[in-house]
Amino acid sequence: MPKLFILVNVDSFFLSHRKDIAIRASQEGYDVTIVANDTGKGDYIRSLGLRFIDLPIDKAGLNIFHEFNTFLFLRDLIMKEKPDIVHAVGMKLILWGGLAARLHGTKGFVSAVSGLGVMFSPEYNKGIRKLMSTLVLTVMRYIHKCERTCCIFHNTEDLDLFVSNGIIGRDHCVKTNGSGIDLDRYAYKDEPSEGKMKVLFTARMVEDKGVLVLIDAANSLREEYEDKVEFLLCGGLETNPLAVSRERLEALCDGRYIQWLGKRDDVMQLLEQSHIFAFPSYYKEGLPKSCIEAAAAGRPIVTCDSTGCRDTVVDGRTGFLIPPKDSQALASRLKTLFDDDALRREMGRNARQFAEENFSIEEVISTHMATYENLFYN
Repeated sequence: MPKLFILVNVDSFFLSHRKDIAIRASQEGYDVTIVANDTGKGDYIRSLGLRFIDLPIDKAGLNIFHEFNTFLFLRDLIMKEKPDIVHAVGMKLILWGGLAARLHGTKGFVSAVSGLGVMFSPEYNKGIRKLMSTLVLTVMRYIHKCERTCCIFHNTEDLDLFVSNGIIGRDHCVKTNGSGIDLDRYAYKDEPSEGKMKVLFTARMVEDKGVLVLIDAANSLREEYEDKVEFLLCGGLETNPLAVSRERLEALCDGRYIQWLGKRDDVMQLLEQSHIFAFPSYYKEGLPKSCIEAAAAGRPIVTCDSTGCRDTVVDGRTGFLIPPKDSQALASRLKTLFDDDALRREMGRNARQFAEENFSIEEVISTHMATYENLFYN
């Protein structure tokens, strides 16, 4: 029985983005182990029939001692357990998990690039950070310089960046349309016919996810729409340098027109209660799952014409694309949707059709199973 290790930074991300893949792999005869930081969902993962190991990791930190501790943990774990395939999700675990797998001769290695964040950002890569990025790129080239390696991307731009930087050959790359969506669970629902119009935003509360851009747009529309619209900001606090603090969020949100809901597990219900999904992220996304969930639920989307985000919307048909960091463009597109009920509903129906054609979880699962099989058996 092939031993498959799936490395993810945190248990909740595994459940929202990789659970169905792991369960299918287990059903098809793989001995599956999930390695992730346990924030309280480890026992639930075990209840799914999957082995779970708690991972010491600071997912947003840059403390070299913490990073080295994560690497040593993975090195020792892989050396002891000898998995046949290591599947690392996200840049930090691709780096440490990939290095550990490469050093110990793991048969197959899968890296899943779910967004590049600031790795290739000119604003970030200055001074010591530029030196760190150069070092990371060197290690990444070493990790992927192996025949039994596959890199899974969510958008063509990230794939092209990896190839052009010499990290991996194009023939070792696979692209999926994000992590996929269960189209039965996220079923189409007509927008609510009563009550205030609701604009939903779901993401971590960090600046580059666009939360402050959305708040600026909402405030510019306040005079005209305060009695007609509610902006719902759904997401938890973070600890990274671009995190928006609790104090700032509470100061910016009045609890009525602009509401911060905190982290929630009922996103599908929130989508059903909403009319529009706004996601002005200028982070280097892979392909944001929150957008494909909104499309599946039949909600028009306003998001940025930027990496990853642009792949979730057909501009003018399923929603609108706006320039990054442009709160006035966001406000203008939201106003268009507020004022045109027929257009909003038509875009919602088109979004559902687009999701059905592009974002099925079954296609993503099939791609992963074929990748595992190719690495183990060929």
